[in-house]
Amino acid sequence: MILLHSGKESFVFPTATPIARSIGVEISGVSGGDLAEPTAAGECRTLLDRHGVVVFREAHIDDDDLVTLSRLLGDVVVAPMGGQERHPEISAISLDPAKTVLASYNTGTFHWHIDGATDEIPQMGTLLTALDVSDEGGDTEFANTYAAYDALSADEKAELEGLRVEHSFATAQLLANPEPTERQRAAWDRVPTREHPLVWTRRNGRRSLLLGATAGRVVGWPDDEGRALLDRLLDWSTQPRFSLRHHWRRGDLVLWDNTGMLHRAVPYAPTSPRLLHRTTLVGEEAVA
Repeated sequence: MILLHSGKESFVFPTATPIARSIGVEISGVSGGDLAEPTAAGECRTLLDRHGVVVFREAHIDDDDLVTLSRLLGDVVVAPMGGQERHPEISAISLDPAKTVLASYNTGTFHWHIDGATDEIPQMGTLLTALDVSDEGGDTEFANTYAAYDALSADEKAELEGLRVEHSFATAQLLANPEPTERQRAAWDRVPTREHPLVWTRRNGRRSLLLGATAGRVVGWPDDEGRALLDRLLDWSTQPRFSLRHHWRRGDLVLWDNTGMLHRAVPYAPTSPRLLHRTTLVGEEAVA
């Protein structure tokens, strides 16, 4: 039980249960309205820093409260495309083009990634709530790249020291669509590539592996050797001891640390009713 104090009043998260040894905590018995206030948001941030992924089961948070909670957690990205008319901070996640103009890109989320990997400062965190769920597939998986780095041997850490990786939107999209049209490829190539260290060292000394679908090549290495290293590290980071799989129920709200948690959607059919609403928190620390 987590007791939050706010002046003379208090608010209780009734049950907070760790999901796995190295990732995630699940909380039940909390409604979305309860979360849209400063004390609860402060505890959400504490849990996020400690566990990487925070699951509120069947909180049924509405769009107003989702935006309020997001703003209490940090600055919020205004979606450049696909934002809701009333709340431009909210993006719809669906494979149905009638629900989002980004439907054709969302199959790219079937591969492990972090959001904003081609930015100088990747997005800090993500909030995702389920309005409707898939009958088959559609779960979301997470993997803790802080824990994955910590578990490497000293020799393996030394091998990675100083390596840089080129990240590109096209690299990620080619996994989902290996035979793009010229128009698609041109659109992908308009997104700038970005070089990042393979090991992201935070100001507080904490380290994680910066991997995922956008990671195309290790700078200065032969392409095949770099690809083999990135694939090996991705397999290492996403093994069961560092990961969890969230099976969505309507009304679930999930928050995660985008900078240290890889994520992906388990494939689901384009005809699925699955519809999620997402807000994204602006990055707070450049990759170093």
